[in-house]
Formats: sequence, structure tokens, C-alpha cells
Amino acid sequence: MNDDPTRTLDDAEAAALALRPLTARSIVLSTLLGHHPPRLPARALVRVGELFGIAEGTVRVALSRMVAAGDLRQADGSYALTTRLLARQTRQDESRTPRTLPWDGDWEIAVVATPEGRPAAERTALRQAMATLRLAELREGSWLRPANLDRPRPAVVTDQCTWFTGAPDGDPAALAGRLWDLSGWARRARALSAALERAATHADRFTVAAAALRHLLADPLLPAALLPDNWPGDRLRHDYAEFETELSDLLRQYLGG
Repeated sequence: MNDDPTRTLDDAEAAALALRPLTARSIVLSTLLGHHPPRLPARALVRVGELFGIAEGTVRVALSRMVAAGDLRQADGSYALTTRLLARQTRQDESRTPRTLPWDGDWEIAVVATPEGRPAAERTALRQAMATLRLAELREGSWLRPANLDRPRPAVVTDQCTWFTGAPDGDPAALAGRLWDLSGWARRARALSAALERAATHADRFTVAAAALRHLLADPLLPAALLPDNWPGDRLRHDYAEFETELSDLLRQYLGG
């Protein structure tokens, strides 16, 4: 990372990209989510915070609060993600290196067995699980996507839904365009790649990279035949991978090896 002060993001660009401001908590969380294994000594996390002008005491207070909230566990001077956030890291990893299958035109279809009268908690859990599986809702209680992803289905969706395999009668690319805002996703992906290329300070690169990783979680991971030309998903994954290598190199310096 090159700290050239002449190549930073201005306030207007940050606002246009809706970048989240850096806090001690967000720095700790993003660093651990991007590190494998997701465990680091306090001194490394403190040094990362210092890159962004956050005092050691502020970082250590954030660490204590995250342990109390159940986000982190602490042992022998190191901090690691708890089970809930490990699941989030797994989702992020899958968004960067998705396990895809050859696509033969089939779609996976889930129909909620009892769309009405379910408790709100069940409906919320189902929606969250469907988003993780990257299915889109065609209408209330009907979810689908091309059958090109290799991932297990959690109990929350197998218990509440009946699953089918089929293919649309019409143009599958047109259906994909109805189910997902592909042009909107692509536009933001290109803007994030461009911003990551321009950003040179540690703070700017970290902020944009965190936004890029969040955006990859919303990539529908469709077969190439259903995507618009020049789809920017692979480019954004490549750009984030370069940042992750830089961050790993930086952490090794702080850890003395």
C-alpha cells in the first residue's frame, strides 16, 4: 500500500459510494474477517487501528466490548471470531471463490409450504437463508435461481419449503433480469473497482475494500449465459484479492514474520 496523499478518495466520491466510516470496531471486524485463520494478537489489531489514526486505548476498548457482546473470544492475548461471525466469514469466502457447477439450463425452485400464518421469526429466518443461498423471490412464497451453485441447504429452508427442478418456458436471461438488478450491481461493482484502484492511503483502500467485500455478497453468481456482457464480478473479486494480499503482508510485518 502506497501512502501517496495526492491519490485519496474525496468526500463526494465516498458519499456517492455510500462508504461506511471507519470505527475501531469496523477495523477489528474487517481485519479478522479478511484474515485466515480469523485470529490475531491484540498488538496486530492495535497497529492496524493506528494506521487510521485510532488510538491504542480506543482499539482495546472496542476489543473488550466485542468480547462482551459475543462477537469475539479472547485467549492468551489474541482475539478470534465467534461462531456467528465465522459463518459470516464463510459466506464472504464463498462470494469470492464460489463453488459453481456446469449449468444445463435447470433452475432450482422452492415453494413455501405454508406461506400464510407463519410466525414472523420463521419468515425472517427463511428470507435470510434464501439470500445466503442466492435465490430470488418471484412472488410471495416462490423462490428460484439457476441450478449452478454447489452448496448445502440449511434446515430452515428444507423444513419450510418444497423443492423442485425445472426450466422457464421463456427467455431465462430475461427472467434473471427481472429477478436481480444486474445493471445496478454491475454499476456499483465497477465504481468500487475504480475507487480501489485510485485509493492509495491505507484508510481509503481498507474502506473501499470492505465495501467491495460486502457487495460481493450480493452477487447473484449467475451462469455466464445469463449475465450482461462485460460482467464485472470477476474483476471485483480479483481487486479484492490483491488488497487482501497487501493486508496479509502488512500483518506479517506487525507480527515479525
